[in-house]
Amino acid sequence: MTTEKIEILPVSLLDQNRPLVEEIKRLAASLGIGLGWHYLLDLSWIISQLGDVRGKRIMDAGAGTGLMQWYLAEHGAEVISVDRGSRADLSLRYRARYRVGAMRPEDLSSPGAVWAKNVRQAAGGRKILAGLRGALGLTRLALPVSSPGRVTIYNQDLRSLPLVADRSLDAVVAVSALEHNTPEGLALVVTELMRTLKPGGLLLATLGAGRDADWFHDPSKGWNYTDVTLRRLFALPTDTPSNYSQHDELLAALKACAELRDNLAPLYFQSGDNGMPWGKWDPQYQPVGVCKVKVS
Repeated sequence: MTTEKIEILPVSLLDQNRPLVEEIKRLAASLGIGLGWHYLLDLSWIISQLGDVRGKRIMDAGAGTGLMQWYLAEHGAEVISVDRGSRADLSLRYRARYRVGAMRPEDLSSPGAVWAKNVRQAAGGRKILAGLRGALGLTRLALPVSSPGRVTIYNQDLRSLPLVADRSLDAVVAVSALEHNTPEGLALVVTELMRTLKPGGLLLATLGAGRDADWFHDPSKGWNYTDVTLRRLFALPTDTPSNYSQHDELLAALKACAELRDNLAPLYFQSGDNGMPWGKWDPQYQPVGVCKVKVS
């Protein structure tokens, strides 16, 4: 049985979950998704806590077009994909591989509308061809058989989810997304996410860890929290287990991790407004996982 906890994610997770880590890498490559610099830790931790997801209803909170929702669908989950940013023009390469639907008509444009938009945005013969290939989903992958699960797009702020019923979900997962709310906003989000869970359901979220004080990392626009603050914001008991006493040791191991250092996604080298500005390997924070269980 999964218990409530706060856990700075050690790099040892990579070897402990090696088959899963390699599966995550393969899926990311096949979909053309660049992983966040610590996402191998986040994803492997959350997935290992979830166990078998086949047939379960799971919300990916702050999903964007990220990998978690597609991994869950590959393994037979019914995924509610929520993000305050619109995914209405979701690429057809995802729709070719997964059963993708919408909570409301405005949450997802028709395939034809997306194709037409891609073509309109292209200019010149070669660009038109590229636009057509992108619209059809042929740029990075062929058209495989749809996965056993399903992804339902819901473009909505996490503080209010009126179309998700009380006690209707088996789990809620959030991969490095909730820290982009203000602390006050995060408390509201947690309350709303817990409302949607069935008794015994899990809220599994990864955020940033702050050793002695809460602080804001401006390049990534994310908060880093102490375990004391996480207990308060997630309404966890004061005796909820935490490994924050190992903060410095775990951060040193993270900074020395060649697997993460040598596999930074290209996006990090293009901007200073991200978690690893201009692709320079210099972690200023580390990911922490929070597990909260719905009691009743």
